[in-house]
Order: sequence, then structure tokens, then C-alpha cells
Amino acid sequence: MGAGMAQLEGYYFSAALSCTFLVSCLLFSAFSRALREPYMDEIFHLPQAQRYCEGHFSLSQWDPMITTLPGLYLLSVGVVKPASWIFGWSEHVVCSIGMLRFVNLLFSVGNFYLLYLLFRKVQPRHKAASSVQRILSTLTLAVFPTLYFFNFLYYTEAGSMFFTLFAYLMCLYGNHKTSALLGFCGFMFRQTNIIWAVFCAGNVIAQKLTEAWKTELQKKKEERLPPIKGPFSEFRKIFQFLLAYSMSFKNLSMLFLLTWPYILLMFLFCVFVVVNGGIVIGDRSSHEACLHFPQLFYFFSFTLFFSFPHLLSPSKIRAFLSLVWKRRIQFFVITLVSLFLVWKFTYAHKYLLADNRHYTFYVWKRVFQRYEIVKYLLVPIYIFAGWSIADSLKSKSIFWNLMFFICLFTVTVPQKLLEFRYFILPYIIYRLNIPLPPISRLVCELGCYAVVNFLTFYVFLNKTFQWPNSQDVQRFMW
Repeated sequence: MGAGMAQLEGYYFSAALSCTFLVSCLLFSAFSRALREPYMDEIFHLPQAQRYCEGHFSLSQWDPMITTLPGLYLLSVGVVKPASWIFGWSEHVVCSIGMLRFVNLLFSVGNFYLLYLLFRKVQPRHKAASSVQRILSTLTLAVFPTLYFFNFLYYTEAGSMFFTLFAYLMCLYGNHKTSALLGFCGFMFRQTNIIWAVFCAGNVIAQKLTEAWKTELQKKKEERLPPIKGPFSEFRKIFQFLLAYSMSFKNLSMLFLLTWPYILLMFLFCVFVVVNGGIVIGDRSSHEACLHFPQLFYFFSFTLFFSFPHLLSPSKIRAFLSLVWKRRIQFFVITLVSLFLVWKFTYAHKYLLADNRHYTFYVWKRVFQRYEIVKYLLVPIYIFAGWSIADSLKSKSIFWNLMFFICLFTVTVPQKLLEFRYFILPYIIYRLNIPLPPISRLVCELGCYAVVNFLTFYVFLNKTFQWPNSQDVQRFMW
């Protein structure tokens, strides 16, 4: 019976992957017909890749407007060049816009497979229905709107996702040297991916801390020590435990031996930052780091919107309101701190205010700019969204949650620009780690994603416009 179920799951997976790839190829064809020339950031990425394709790798050939490392271009050349040798295609064909964009479509197939493997590894397999839930969850995340859209343009999203997911998978299987190497590849696509390499190391540390914490609790139970009481008793207990744990040379040396590949990667990253004079290469004027705390609130809202079947329900709202009433002093303090962070640390990047091709432009203009008070009125929603996200991760250990939220904070808060693309990776990591939702909710989620994707592609391909002083065709996009 077990072998039969596994075989059936294999058929489901093959059917889901094949259908998704077929639909993607049809959409790719529509994109290629509509977009003969580079669009948006492609005006920097495509010419750079074509220079690499022609064998011009010198620094003098580098476009200073590009702010990421050349991972995408190097890998693209490694994919398309063999095609010219095997099929005898000319350089003009293999280095064309269509061929380079197709590299991301290949990455999307890899991402589909990695998501499936991650669901098999992360989620327990003790129920018959879980095979369908895993396939549906994989399909849903593979067509996650902000990720899926960029599979058809020559952007770093698909490749960045591929290497980060691959590194995470290898980490879960305990192959940490391979994981760190893949983390380096992810870093070559986007520098902030170094945070997810740290997250992989954090997984290992969280696992060991959880084991030690369980032993500590068992010991206290046997010794019948009086429990620590007070509003922050749990935090105090954990803090005391972490302090005691980190004072042990044996514990630290064990963690070092387990995570040294990631530590080496972090060391190389620090060398890069020192030599480069910062994390950004090329044009730094538009990518200055700052303490943009509301980015965390925007991520919570973004996650609540795209995971509403799992995070938003009458019972969830009742549970939240009940908790707020029970711990009203704590929530009052949280609300005051959140209002202060919104007041003092809200930034509007010049790109956000000027570029009307992105959806974020309209979100900012019609929600945040319309009335000054709106950004403060949204604070209760941010708090609910944050609580709901944390509540959905309660099956994970306290130390895993600590690692995840530290990485989430580090990857979002320093970004001045509100850009939905920056939320893709943390969202996918989050969504992989919540318990498998019921099939009805997954179907609802998949249906919503399909509608959002249909509207996004329809608007992008058909609702074009022009700027007053330009003849170029402009399109709306994420």
C-alpha cells in the first residue's frame, strides 16, 4: 500500500510539473512576441549577459548601473554556450534575448522540484492525504504570483530562489559543505542571500539548542524546581538558558564543528564587504541601507494577503482579540512601539514615488499618501498579521522561530525601497514551514494565485501606456 501511494504521488507530481511547464511555455511565447526588446531592469542585465556570451569578461565591460554580482550572467553563458556547440547554432541565436530569458524558465522547473523535495523533508509524512497536500502546496508556491511573473523576464529572482532552496535542502539533509557552496552561488545572484546561508546555519544551531532545552526542562521537572513567574517569565527562562549554554566551551566547539562551512562563507562575505567598501556593487546611490522598520510590517501585510486562507479566519480573529484582552498591557506597549517606529522610520524611496510601472507605486499613492493618518491606522492590522504568522509557526521550536525572525528582520529592515520582490524568499521559507493546510484551503489559495496571475499577465501584455516625453511602450508589473 505504501509503495502504491508513493507511485501515485509520483504520477501526481509529474502531471503537476508537466502542466505547469506547458502553461509556462505558452506564456513565455506570449511574452516573447510582446517584448522584443529589453524591459525595465533587463536593459542592464541582458547587454551584460550578451557581453559575457561574446567572451568579454573584463571589468571595463561591466555596466556600473548593475548592483548585483555576475552569477546570473556566468550561469547563463554556461547554459546557452553548449547549445551553440551541440546544435551548431550561431552566437546571435544562443545569446539572443529569448534564449537568455529561457534560462529562467529552466530555473522555474528546478524550483518546482526543489519545493516538492523540501515539502517532503520539512513536513511529516504520516497521513494518506498529505501526498495530495504536498503536491498542491508545491504547485501553489511554484505559481506564487510575485515569483512566477519574473520567470519570464531576465531577472535574478528565479536563479536566486533556485540556489537558496537548494542550499536549504542540503542543509536539512545534513550536507553542510554542499549547502554552503550553494549558498555562495545564491550570494553571486544577490548579495542579501547571504542571510539565508546564515539561516541554514541557524537551523543547525536551533536543532541543537532545542535538544539541550528539552533536556534542561526534563531536569527541572525531575528536580521539581519552582517555576519562574511574571509577564516575561518564558523569555527570561530562555535567555538564562542561552546564556548558560553559550558559556560552555564544549557547546560552542560542537556548534563550530557543525557550522564551519557557513562560518567560512560569512568570513568570505566580510572580506568582500571590506574590499568592495559595502554590500552593493555598481550604483550605490539608490541602494543605501537604512533602518526602515516598517518594512517588517509591510512583509507581515504581504504575507497575510497571500496566505489569507491559512492566516485569516473568524476563529483566528477571536483568538487574537481574546489574547489582546488577556495581555492588554503587553499589547498596548507593542502598539505604542509600533506607532513610534512608523512615525520615525517610514521612508519613501525616490523610485517608489516616481516609477508608475510598479504596483507598489499605486499602493503607496492610494493607501499611504492619501491620508497621513492611514499609516498609523494600519498598525493593528500589522500586529494581527505578525501574531498570526508567529501563531502559524508554533509547531516549530522557539529557537527555530528566533533564527527565522532574526533573518527576516535582517533581510527586510535595511531596505529603503518598498519592493515586493524583496519579500519573495522570506515568504517562501515561511510558507514551507507552516503545517500542511487542509486541501480545501490549498485549493482556495491556488485558485486565488491563478486569478492574480491571470490579471497580472493580462494587464502586463495588453494594458500598455506611454509616458508624455517618451515613445517607449510602458507596462504595469510587480
